[in-house]
Amino acid sequence: MTLRVMDVMTRGAQAMAPADSLRRAAQAMDDLNVGALPVCRRSRVVGIVTDRDIVVRAVAQARPADVTTVQDVMTTDVRCCYEDQSLDDAIEAMRRRQVRRLPVLDRQHLLVGIVSLGDIATKGGHAAAAVLLADVSQPCEPDLDHAAVRPAHAPRPPGDPLATPTRR
Repeated sequence: MTLRVMDVMTRGAQAMAPADSLRRAAQAMDDLNVGALPVCRRSRVVGIVTDRDIVVRAVAQARPADVTTVQDVMTTDVRCCYEDQSLDDAIEAMRRRQVRRLPVLDRQHLLVGIVSLGDIATKGGHAAAAVLLADVSQPCEPDLDHAAVRPAHAPRPPGDPLATPTRR
């Protein structure tokens, strides 16, 4: 028997609204013990926000969590799957996109849950999870064109909280 996404997914995933603050998103992640939340406008997925999005796109840029919105840092190019889709198809989509979770939609395109690597590992078979983990964990090339990237040996600017203290 072929497993479907609905056989392993987590139902009732909490979603954030695009205008919610990052503080609210981070608190929801803490309360739910998750690392990502779908972002919906009227139950339609418009993005996903991860703990990494918050750290890299907000905290590292010194953006205040109370006034920065989820929309400001979320990933908008979100791959979703359908609850009645085969689990193998969802795993293949996760492998291709190198993602650890997919929002799950019904055929009316409304959010009904989320399927994660953990769901696949605990409910979908260990072999599938091991292959998926290996594929989504492949390192990608660093973004060396990004303005915030600097060589590891370069000194940090004065006032940078991560700068090595000067010894006297």
